[in-house]
Amino acid sequence: MLQTYFPVFLLIFCRITSFFVVAPIFSMRGLPSQVKIGLAFFVSVLILLNQYGTVTVETDATYVLSIAREILAGLLLGFLAYLFFTVVQIAGSFIDLQMGFGIANVIDPMTGAQSPIFGNFKFMISILIFLSINGHLLLLEGLIQSYQWVPLNSTLFQQMYSGHITDFLIRTFSETFKLAFQMSAPIVVAMFLTDVALGLLARTVPQMNIFVVGVPLKILVGLLMLLLLIPGFISQFEHVFASMFEGMRSLLQLMGGQPAP
Repeated sequence: MLQTYFPVFLLIFCRITSFFVVAPIFSMRGLPSQVKIGLAFFVSVLILLNQYGTVTVETDATYVLSIAREILAGLLLGFLAYLFFTVVQIAGSFIDLQMGFGIANVIDPMTGAQSPIFGNFKFMISILIFLSINGHLLLLEGLIQSYQWVPLNSTLFQQMYSGHITDFLIRTFSETFKLAFQMSAPIVVAMFLTDVALGLLARTVPQMNIFVVGVPLKILVGLLMLLLLIPGFISQFEHVFASMFEGMRSLLQLMGGQPAP
């Protein structure tokens, strides 16, 4: 019994674990590794009992390639989900650069790396909104449903060789960059207009030290704009999350050998 089901369970466990390594929320450094491994174990058991209870896998030389294929599938899905979460950090970088906070960074709670101040602020809000709409459960649901699109005997390597998945990831990266620019556009435009006003003031009143006045003025204008824009964050993040789930569905279609819409 163990020799029959353990190879199938190991393939499922590899995809689930690799997804948790890079997926948002599940890959946070504050989440203990024991919790991640335990969650991956129980999810793998559920998938094995519900979908692959009667499936057997040959443990020959191609089994190593099957493990690599499942790890690649989990990493692709997790990376795509994480790519949309970087939208808020990229938008925060644009804002910090215009407000003069570009030199100051804080620690990102998910990766442990340094991130911009406003990017980290927006990132924490996005996590709260994502959890409030049960986005983590939707990620798990999409991961479980991925076995309907990309089964254990899929042709993922052939799809990667064709280049369609690479093209899709490049287009998705461009889309996330566009979303980040749209999210930061109001404050960036306000900072640009503030720079124009300061330039006119410097030409009108040359004896005024424009650098002493300009830095706190830009920070004040930026904070006021951020205060006005906070109520609209919910709709912005919901649009980003909707694009993320739509992108995951399109990626699953490509990984399963079907053309994306």
